[in-house]
Amino acid sequence: MAVNMNKVTLDKATPSISLTKKGQAQGNMRVNLNWTQSAPRGFFKRSAGIDLDLAAMYELADGTKGVVQALGNSFGDLNGPPFIFLDGDDRSGNSEGGENLYVNLGDVNRFRRVLIFAYIYEGAPNWSTANGVVTLMPTSGPQVEVRLDSADDGAVSCAIAMLTNVNGEMQVGREVRYIHGAQRDVDAAYGFGMKWTAGRK
Repeated sequence: MAVNMNKVTLDKATPSISLTKKGQAQGNMRVNLNWTQSAPRGFFKRSAGIDLDLAAMYELADGTKGVVQALGNSFGDLNGPPFIFLDGDDRSGNSEGGENLYVNLGDVNRFRRVLIFAYIYEGAPNWSTANGVVTLMPTSGPQVEVRLDSADDGAVSCAIAMLTNVNGEMQVGREVRYIHGAQRDVDAAYGFGMKWTAGRK
């Protein structure tokens, strides 16, 4: 089997890599979530699909914390704080391009950490049939793929990957940690310490 040198898959054997070298400026890294709906079971038993959303919690170097997500229309800003932008909301799983976040890596020292996560906004939690995969596409270097495997179908959220500024280098580590709860519970698991209120989209 040929090995794609332009793509690295983060797994238990290779849980993290460096996205940027110290002092290296990159452009806008695309973070793509793609997933599929399960096929309907029988003509009269159309299964309700799920609405899987891509999001990011962030902590900037100045201590600012927040979330970029479709819920509450918190789509972010690429050219100003938080330097993260969500370009849309695929509610069906049928969009060829999936959902995309962009992270401005022009200056990694703006960031302390960014947690990429996904949550099921509507539909029964069924990660195993969603076949979710997140691909990080930096402007130089290989693409980084994280598969949402080891599914926990009772969970609402999945922490996928953590971007961390380590001495001026942006590193990405695989999480794939399923969480029985929504954003508030993801926050509690990772200690961002934000205040949460109910939101809609």
